[in-house]
Amino acid sequence: MAPKPSKGAAAKQKPKEDQQEETLQAVVLADSYERRFTPFTLERPRCLLPLANTPLIEYTLEFLANAGVGDIFIACGAHTDQVEEYINDSKWKKSSSPFRSLTLLQSSATSVGDVMRDLDNRDLITGDFLLVSGDVVANLAIEPALARHRARREKDKNAIMTMILREACFNHRTKSKGRRPVFIIDPSADRCLHYEEMSRRQREDRYVNIDPELLSTHGEIEVREDLIDCYIDICTPEILSLWSDNFDYQSVRKSFLFGVLKDYELNGKTIHTHILQQHYAARVRSLRAYDAISKDIVSRWTYPLCPDSNLVKDQTYRLGRGKVYEEDGVILARSSVLRKRTVVGKGTSVGDGSIIGDSILGRRCQIGRNVTIEGSYIWDHAVIGDGSVIKQAVIANEAVIGRDCVIEPGALISFGVRISDHRTIPGTSRITSAKSIGQSVSTQTDTDLVGKGGEGYTYTSDSNEDSDTSSTTSSRLIYLHPTASFSNSSISTLHSDESDSQILHDSSRRDSFRSDHSDDTFQTRDFHVEATASILDGLQKGDSPDVIHLELLSQRLTANANDHMLRSALVSAFMKRITNLTDPSPSSDPNQQTQLSGLGAGEAVKLVFGKYKFLIEQLAIFDKSSDEKADQVDFLILVQRDAASRPKGENLLLFVAKELYDLEVVEEDGVLQWWSDARSVEGDMGRVRELTGSFVGWLREAEEGGSEDDSEEESEDE
Repeated sequence: MAPKPSKGAAAKQKPKEDQQEETLQAVVLADSYERRFTPFTLERPRCLLPLANTPLIEYTLEFLANAGVGDIFIACGAHTDQVEEYINDSKWKKSSSPFRSLTLLQSSATSVGDVMRDLDNRDLITGDFLLVSGDVVANLAIEPALARHRARREKDKNAIMTMILREACFNHRTKSKGRRPVFIIDPSADRCLHYEEMSRRQREDRYVNIDPELLSTHGEIEVREDLIDCYIDICTPEILSLWSDNFDYQSVRKSFLFGVLKDYELNGKTIHTHILQQHYAARVRSLRAYDAISKDIVSRWTYPLCPDSNLVKDQTYRLGRGKVYEEDGVILARSSVLRKRTVVGKGTSVGDGSIIGDSILGRRCQIGRNVTIEGSYIWDHAVIGDGSVIKQAVIANEAVIGRDCVIEPGALISFGVRISDHRTIPGTSRITSAKSIGQSVSTQTDTDLVGKGGEGYTYTSDSNEDSDTSSTTSSRLIYLHPTASFSNSSISTLHSDESDSQILHDSSRRDSFRSDHSDDTFQTRDFHVEATASILDGLQKGDSPDVIHLELLSQRLTANANDHMLRSALVSAFMKRITNLTDPSPSSDPNQQTQLSGLGAGEAVKLVFGKYKFLIEQLAIFDKSSDEKADQVDFLILVQRDAASRPKGENLLLFVAKELYDLEVVEEDGVLQWWSDARSVEGDMGRVRELTGSFVGWLREAEEGGSEDDSEEESEDE
């Protein structure tokens, strides 16, 4: 039988003019053919799982639209009907879609290899195309890589593929903690010579086997384990025939890439790399990566792919202070607290006393009273009962958590599961409401786990389910390891003193991939800005001291802030509020036009410190029972430093010092020790305290007078 003609051969015969006008095509692998996201993928396709309240596939399609792709082929796997329904109802099928065509490919494929062989048989690919996973989040520009690929292809028709890789530090948190990809590269030609996956746990599998011939035939090679594989490949049609000719090829990297490189002497085909040092690109390949990339999206490393870009129709997210995103219709009780890096969807309600931080809440969720949610993902229509505590867990759509429950880090609670009151769900738990999924799910409700009246079945992982790690335990949302960091620091390790506007316009931050800063470092650096803004907002709204106190406590716990940091934030907010009150011009903000303005400095100081002295006493000064008044001195130094930077700061400092003394917030010894402190006389600090000298002199005279009176009384007694 005559050999099958290569699709690549047909492409070679096209005139150069046609090649230049050729529409760029893309194949999206909507199914990974893995089970890392079970039990959620038992009932919903992985590409439709929410990432920062937006389906995963939306990020991939946005990337392809920005790349100028004309024809899209989405290869479906499990739950094809759900994918088809979603795509047909999305903006991508509207007349305004940037794509010329979008086609869903349905097949009985059980691996990526089956998809590629089916694609070869359909004869749909007409030229170079992008092969991407349906869980890619990227804001990179594809044009430079595509231009280099095509230029290389002009010189060498055997250059069949270019992989886009991203530099990152060795221990970057989106990398697998189990098997790590290792690329052996010839830097002179950007050619990949060898690919292998190396285990970090099994000693016998912690070495790379390199053919000695590679060392003798290449003047220079690089062994790269610092690369994040984005699973974005620029391919020629010829690769399809290679898949068809080798039925052993089942996965893109472990079998296809490894096999083509190993058989170079036989087929002569070369695969190249395009390594990025800027922009964001990552794949949500595991629950651990899901956690990391979610935080990157919220922290704006993926800009413009952020919640407030409202990628899906009818989304209405707005960015607030502390990277808090809220949609229209969110109902927050007055005493509830939203900490930084939190997303709340439309129609969600949060009860009194509840604290939510570093978490994402979907639409129409009901969060009861005194609930604590930290580092967790609560999907649409979930219900959380009063007094429950949820940390580093995933709660899927329509799940119900009873009152006073504890969901431990790592727990996965799937669609429609019901947990009774007063239950503790261990972090190793995977609970589903699906009943007939072979031997992986128990056949009866696990009442020992979900409680009487609850509904849910324990999902048991297969031993080889999660190739991202070597054990099922570590495939959970949180990688339980004493040195693991679950910070908001990013592919993303964010975040600094930089303003939101700086982060907003910086879509490619090299340090985000290069460095591995700890969460504590970044939270400490931005605590002052966020805490000051939070306090000032409460002062302007006239919130009670108790409400401001509660929010400050939550921020302090999140950032691990010390007493000095709290004092600094309080002083900055109080002094800013006093300055606003003394400003004679009315606010241009319609929401603040009814507020006081044009007050005298003394009146403004009395108003602010008089109403909110409770905050200083509870959060800033704890040394009234000791001889050394270090807290009071520190507070007054901070006030003095702030006053030195303001017009008529000497008047302001005098009024504040006297008011603090009159309110008994600071003591006589505290004022005198501050006045004697060397820091209070340096530079502008010395100038701004001149008017306050008369007040301090009066205190000294009063102290000396009091001492003389005591002496006279003692003499009379004698």
